Amino acid sequence: METKTHRSGLTLAAILDTAIAMATAEGLESLTVGELAKRLGLSKSGVFSRIGSREALQKAVIEEYDRRFLQDVFVPAMREPRGLPRLNAIMRLWLQRARDVEIRQGCLYCAGAFEFDDRDGPLRDMLLDGIMGWRSALKRTIIQAIDEGHLLPDTDADQLVFEIDGLFVALMREARFVRDPRAADRAWSTYERLIRSRQAQAR
Repeated sequence: METKTHRSGLTLAAILDTAIAMATAEGLESLTVGELAKRLGLSKSGVFSRIGSREALQKAVIEEYDRRFLQDVFVPAMREPRGLPRLNAIMRLWLQRARDVEIRQGCLYCAGAFEFDDRDGPLRDMLLDGIMGWRSALKRTIIQAIDEGHLLPDTDADQLVFEIDGLFVALMREARFVRDPRAADRAWSTYERLIRSRQAQAR
């Protein structure tokens, strides 16, 4: 028999799944407890009791998106050896998640960056923290690859982070707006070329 706690957990997961889909498709500002309840077929009080206010809902969506991104991409990649094997794993897992999640329903980091690029506040700060946190982890991995001799010693880690991050933004536009079915494959080819250009003299 399902426990009350288990049922509540399932309901919270459903709430967050639907809220993330709404936020990536329509923006974080589109989220309201009432609209979410309507789409889920739940009472407004039932959603409120699990999430709280609209502001709490918006924050919960960002936190859950951050958690899922970390769990899907960085946690499994950390099992790989330091340096280029780990960096390659991050990119493979990132592109796999893009195929499974972001290309289908949108990317909160990309959509949120455009939604909040000209406004300040806690939601912008949370989104920026998530983006900068992943970029910092990517930079650490690149620096480790330089230290291991997998990349040229004069590799500019910040520049490579910029290029890889820009690659993902381009992927989202090509896959979702242009609707190129080969966008993810093109992104991987571009990444491989970026890495090869920094390996020519590696020891």
